[in-house]
Amino acid sequence: MPLFTKELGIDLGTVNTLVCEGGEVVLHEPTVVAIATAESKIVAVGQEARDMYGRAPDNIEVMRPLRDGVIADYEITQLLLEYVIAKVSGKFRLFRPRVIITVPYGVTSVESRAVQEATLQAGAREAFLIPEPLAGAIGADLPVSTPTGNMVVDLGGGCSEAAVVSMNGIVSATTVRVGGMKLDEAIIGYVRKKYGLVIGDPTAEDIKIQIGAAYPLDEELEMEIQGRDQVNGLPRSVTVNSGEVVEALQEPLGAIVGAIRSVLEKTPPELASDIIDRGMVLCGGGSLLRNMDKLLTKETGVPAYVAENPLACVALGASKAYKQLDMLRRVLNQR
Repeated sequence: MPLFTKELGIDLGTVNTLVCEGGEVVLHEPTVVAIATAESKIVAVGQEARDMYGRAPDNIEVMRPLRDGVIADYEITQLLLEYVIAKVSGKFRLFRPRVIITVPYGVTSVESRAVQEATLQAGAREAFLIPEPLAGAIGADLPVSTPTGNMVVDLGGGCSEAAVVSMNGIVSATTVRVGGMKLDEAIIGYVRKKYGLVIGDPTAEDIKIQIGAAYPLDEELEMEIQGRDQVNGLPRSVTVNSGEVVEALQEPLGAIVGAIRSVLEKTPPELASDIIDRGMVLCGGGSLLRNMDKLLTKETGVPAYVAENPLACVALGASKAYKQLDMLRRVLNQR
């Protein structure tokens, strides 16, 4: 590692941004920015902006600059990265950091160039791009440099990716733009349809975290939620249970299962036999949904297990990739 230059691994996600240095998480913030619309000036970033979500006055817009895992607003993303790099490296630094930043598998050259340019403009000396599934496999300590099949499923906030990794590269993979945010939308739609109650994104996320499940639980959980009555517009409370959340999430989870099956169908037979023996590793925030591993094991017939630190797995992999930089250069886009 260079003596004075910081080497950062950044997982720039739709919902959360994580920064790792030396194999440790040094920053974990929501990917949310609050802007004063009149002056186009940033008011808050990260958790402070997340707390304003759905509560801000008309003159402040709270937004996510990434959508479905890719940049939706270039300028705001650049300002977010500036904030992140400055917070980790310090505003007054003699040496600009090197950055390995993650991108979803299969992004277009325009989308990947936007991430790279934004990272360089934000203060990085060098910017390498690494596909999220490969970073997830490295972060989960899978033997990616060996000629064996390693399957990783990254369940993010904006998109979900399934990939088979071997010899420091991706053999077969697919990305579906279905992630944690689509699960929240499914819960919002279900509660509106069944109870005539309008709830916001933060409430839907709370339901998913506190009582959500991908597969029926042995013991049902319940939660009281508040929202606005669809008919009379007045505040009202209802109680929802985990069984209802399982029902609400059937469609988006079905799309994720379909993506995993399509990758398994495209996997060479020799690597497929390795995957049956080793199973698939789940990482990303979506893997924390109760019984997600059970659902994927039942639907695909391949054992699924959650990585040790699923939320930070991709960022840790980006940070660890510096140790294998020479071997990985052919799969990293560098500028």
